[in-house]
Amino acid sequence: MTRPLARALLAEFLGSLLLAALVIGSGIAAQRLSPGDVGLQLLENAAATAVGLHAIILVFGPVSGGHFNPVVSLVDAVFGGLPRRHLLAYAPTQVLGCVAGAVVANTLFDAAPISISTTDRATWPHGLSEVVATLGLLLVVFSLARSGRAASAPAAVGAYIGAAYFFTSSTSFANPAITVGRVFSDSFAGIAPSSVPAYVLAQFVAAAIAVPLLRALYPHASAHAEDAVLPHPTGTTVRTGGTVPVKPSVLFVCVHNAGRSQMAAAWLSHLAGDRVEVRSAGSAPADEVNPAVVEAMREVGVDISARTPKVLTHDAVRESDVCVTMGCGDACPVFPGKRYLDWKLTDPAGQGVEAVRPIRDEIKALVEGLIAEIAPAPTS
Repeated sequence: MTRPLARALLAEFLGSLLLAALVIGSGIAAQRLSPGDVGLQLLENAAATAVGLHAIILVFGPVSGGHFNPVVSLVDAVFGGLPRRHLLAYAPTQVLGCVAGAVVANTLFDAAPISISTTDRATWPHGLSEVVATLGLLLVVFSLARSGRAASAPAAVGAYIGAAYFFTSSTSFANPAITVGRVFSDSFAGIAPSSVPAYVLAQFVAAAIAVPLLRALYPHASAHAEDAVLPHPTGTTVRTGGTVPVKPSVLFVCVHNAGRSQMAAAWLSHLAGDRVEVRSAGSAPADEVNPAVVEAMREVGVDISARTPKVLTHDAVRESDVCVTMGCGDACPVFPGKRYLDWKLTDPAGQGVEAVRPIRDEIKALVEGLIAEIAPAPTS
């Protein structure tokens, strides 16, 4: 197991533990604070969950993405944000964390550490509610991520889950891991083991619906999703998903990392010097940089003959402040706090130097605009 994955799994375990402790513990507290008043108990449980979930995502999100939910991890893997092999580690870790959180919550309120719930929730309206609740959660999470507004996710997710306590009859479990965890507390928030399969099935049905819906809503997410919600940015404006540090790092991504992204990285290094840290990668890297691209850049005094295409990795995106994509679709994973930009450029693959020159010059103009925004030359 790699160190970054181990850190991510620790974050997912602790976050899932705190989430379950929050949901179950606030439910137990609500029962004791407001005996006989189910409406007030639900309000107290929902309010604590909404605020606490916001905080938990803020704490662990930068380490693991702040999933705490197997269906969120599954959809993230489908969109390429989470490696499939990591999904196989995330899901059981989340379940174990939620079970541990249930034990912690029971213990905090002087109840038996493990008490299997007897609350039967397996009804048709509850199953439909779980489809709706989980679908809504996935739309909130991934519409923000795919439109460059993932930094808003902690507040949005907390608010949505708090609201879903009231507009769904199931009180919005929306999470297979928390569903399993709540089995281990015979309290206000519990669920009987016999009800779990129906809830989990409904949650995965929602995931199956969410993926095509998100693709329909944001078919070219990195380029156009922002237009649907916020004022239209200019073609060289980087979306505001976080702050750019004194020395920003920029990652250029195209399919083969043999043409457009190589020219962009070379131009940025050439024009900005050491004011910017530069990376480039490809979702399906070629064996070598396009010779016509090498020649076109040589004509303007930039030598890229020694460069080799590199594969796009999760860590490369995580370690970059600005990610510029060029025709690679959804291959670039989205992390909170990053800035994303998509440049629509002709692919120079298979073309001669004559055809590459205008692409080279267009990339130079875009890079100059990017430099002016994130790393302008110091004034004397």
